[in-house]
Amino acid sequence: MLKRIGRSRAAQGALAFFAAHYLRLVERTTRFTIEPPDFRDRVIANAPVIAALWHGQHVGAHFAWPPGIKVAALISRNRDAEANALVLERLGVIPIRGSGGRAEKMRKRGGFQALREMLRQLQAGVSLVLTADVPKTARVVGAGVITLAKLSGRQIYPLAVASARRVDFNSWDRASVPLPFSRGAIVVGEPITVAADASDQDVEDARQRVERALDAAHARAYEILGSQDPGAGLREMRAAAAERST
Repeated sequence: MLKRIGRSRAAQGALAFFAAHYLRLVERTTRFTIEPPDFRDRVIANAPVIAALWHGQHVGAHFAWPPGIKVAALISRNRDAEANALVLERLGVIPIRGSGGRAEKMRKRGGFQALREMLRQLQAGVSLVLTADVPKTARVVGAGVITLAKLSGRQIYPLAVASARRVDFNSWDRASVPLPFSRGAIVVGEPITVAADASDQDVEDARQRVERALDAAHARAYEILGSQDPGAGLREMRAAAAERST
């Protein structure tokens, strides 16, 4: 019964209300260091763009965004993500429902419809924010963000937003929730372009570039704060576990 109540529209609406106000409090009380300092001006000049982040490190993504620019974000279609979509709406972000992953899972999760909607939003001048790694496979860039850049012709900006004071969770993506009255870091890598006629190898090369750039952006953000990235080494840990199981 508690689960049903928690999934009700009223309960999720209340949760979204408090979550949005909490994030605004965090934003107002955090002193941010931004690298490069002209990131927001560059985004405005080149908009619409595609901002890519790691799962678990996306809670404060809207802190980085230039005021007044239109933004949409990809959110899962499952019922538990409804509150997240409501939070985005309260923060002025357009939620797009769907999930990435393998082709067969994308069909079930509305991934292809979401891809079409993201392309439509980019054509309308709306920038996008999305996690580059697919669910349950943290810190490994999926094909979705590369395909989106190839089809749209828009640049990918690797983005990291970190907070010195935060709560870290022992989840599959090592999620972090920022706390107020803290120092923050916003780090953006050089934009990455994927040509419309990119070959399969070109797409794979771009995928690896985005992966390296996201690793570097997150490492630099936590370095600025004198802190440790809670998700550092996840990829290597998975590889080691897989090797032990064989």
